[in-house]
Amino acid sequence: MKSTTISSVTILGLVLLFTSWVGAVVTRDPTIDTLYKDKNQPMNVRIKNLMEQMTLKEKIGQMAQLDHMQATPEIMRDYSIGSLLSGSGFGPPKENIRATPEDWVDMVNDYQKGSLSSRLGIPMLYGIDSVHGHNNLYKATIFPHNVGLGATRDPELVKRIGSATAVETRATGIPFAFAPCIAVCRDPRWGRCYESYSEDHKIVEQMTEIILGLQGDIPLHWRKGVPFIGGKNKVVACAKHFVGDGGTIRGIDENNTVISWHELLNIHMPGYYHSIIKGVATVMISYSSWNGEKMHANQDLVTHYLKDTLKFRGFVISDYQGVDRMTYPWSSHYSNSLLRAINAGIDMVMAPPNQTEFLHLMTSHVNNKLIPMSRIDDAVRRILRVKFSMGLFENPLADYSLVDQVGTQAHRDLAREAVRKSLVLLKNGKDAKKPLLPLPKKTSKILVAGSHANNLGLQCGGTTILSAISSTVDPDTEIIYSRKPSSESLKDNNYSYAIVVVGEPPYAEGNGDNLNLTIPEPGLSTMINVCKNIKCIVVLISGRPLVVEPYLPLMDALVAAWLPGSEGQGVADVLFGDYGFTGKLPRTWFRRVDQLPMNVGDEHYDPLFPFGFGLTTKPNGAI
Repeated sequence: MKSTTISSVTILGLVLLFTSWVGAVVTRDPTIDTLYKDKNQPMNVRIKNLMEQMTLKEKIGQMAQLDHMQATPEIMRDYSIGSLLSGSGFGPPKENIRATPEDWVDMVNDYQKGSLSSRLGIPMLYGIDSVHGHNNLYKATIFPHNVGLGATRDPELVKRIGSATAVETRATGIPFAFAPCIAVCRDPRWGRCYESYSEDHKIVEQMTEIILGLQGDIPLHWRKGVPFIGGKNKVVACAKHFVGDGGTIRGIDENNTVISWHELLNIHMPGYYHSIIKGVATVMISYSSWNGEKMHANQDLVTHYLKDTLKFRGFVISDYQGVDRMTYPWSSHYSNSLLRAINAGIDMVMAPPNQTEFLHLMTSHVNNKLIPMSRIDDAVRRILRVKFSMGLFENPLADYSLVDQVGTQAHRDLAREAVRKSLVLLKNGKDAKKPLLPLPKKTSKILVAGSHANNLGLQCGGTTILSAISSTVDPDTEIIYSRKPSSESLKDNNYSYAIVVVGEPPYAEGNGDNLNLTIPEPGLSTMINVCKNIKCIVVLISGRPLVVEPYLPLMDALVAAWLPGSEGQGVADVLFGDYGFTGKLPRTWFRRVDQLPMNVGDEHYDPLFPFGFGLTTKPNGAI
């Protein structure tokens, strides 16, 4: 009787299980051919199979990248949105700037689950500005900005930085980084010059090695132009901003680059050629214009040159509201701007006004035969190619497996190495035969002064330079810190020397455009005051060269430290001789702003310090 009862229960359970299984089969859309989900099928077969089943609405949805703050899982599902982003400095999970990697993973997955519940279950691609490390993430490793990395002349170092950035970004569930910027900044008055590795395209070409760090080493005999993303600890990279963004008149952000076709190809284009060879998956278009034509509307360059001539097979994305900014006031005539941008060859539109208006306008343009269906299909094919290449269909949801990779000691050591190699020594002693650097660690008393000496934000976070100095000098050495010491306090204090750390305040994009390039107050007056009274070493924190010629005779030593990131200890490593100075100027250091633009190779080249200049020192104890 007991065994009979067990058998009855077992049979009942099987009946219930079978009933639920039948129900699941019945509720799934039997008209969908899921061949595209078979990872063993060739990529082109998967893309073709999926696209044949997509409606126009679903295709248009794939071409939109919404700001995550205007999205919900339901919007992702109902509109088949192709991508989301967190704008730089905005939109951490629950608006918590100290959100953990786990918080980020959970947020990204919530949106992804919405995408996966759509009719075809096409996963979305989440992007973020990981431009010198995962700079939106609390406690992430922050590396020197590109201008400093250009000073290292070390592509292998930059590749390792790309790998570290990729794994810290993937640790938060984000597989798409809007990096690298491969602009060739030709005028330091531009507010984004710090994002450029160099004024010399050859240095920029070398630094595209970061793409292999971000995406992975491409296999032997990989087809040129086809994206390659090498695993769960790698990200989709984005070469930006195509093209000529660093050549605008007077360095005005988003303005007009007035140069010949020959100059465009020889100065601003080579970085893209090298990026494509290295399998870069996406290219972002510049806000700027070339000879009066907006890049977002330039079909000759975006379609005919980038896609057709250079054989780029990834997808082309607009800059943030780049379509809106094609007209002034922004967003006026948006419908026409959208038409021009898509027909120019832009495949994905970043931050359209909202998904409803975007769908409506795009559908109208297609139905009215203003945008050919072939153009829509080209865009969607490219977007899907990237998603299939990175394995997003097989692994759409993130997990916590990489969260312990954020801010690791190995990554911080790498950032510290990058700081050391980025420092450029411009002056070392008023008498070249009596160099001041490296500094002695053991002395009676030293002064550390300046606006940037003890301010995490001004150097991009992490360990302050003051803290680094304190941990480096001998315990018996007395350190006096004063942000802005008075003249009285500088007299008769028997300082062995002073380290003055001054520079620019933080800025981004057009807010950094600057026509005078002077050292901002109170840094300038502090520097003059200290250097008139004490033997001084000036450490300049800036995204570009600044006016220093009038004050150079006052200084005993001058170091260009650029924007060093989180590991200020790297500055002290070199100042005190644990390592030698090796950095070389990635751009010309002008005498006066009225010389600008002035770049190496110009006919009237009269710099204060030429491109490639940099004094060297040997580490303490080196022969």
